[in-house]
Amino acid sequence: MPDLIERITVNPKQCGGRPCIRGMRIRVSDVLDLMAAGLSTEEVLEDLPDLELEDIQASLVYAARKLNHPVSVA
Repeated sequence: MPDLIERITVNPKQCGGRPCIRGMRIRVSDVLDLMAAGLSTEEVLEDLPDLELEDIQASLVYAARKLNHPVSVA
């Protein structure tokens, strides 16, 4: 999985600093939105032909890691 996460790039001068796929202007959130809308992996790859299966997997890993953090309750 460490190799997958390297596919996610963050550049303050690109897409408002949002996480993107391999330096392209395809945001992680774009991939996640398509999947949340019910598109299959194959459909996402058809919609975004520059993507590879590993990019979708990297987006999911990235999102999971961002959400998996402790929350302090006061």
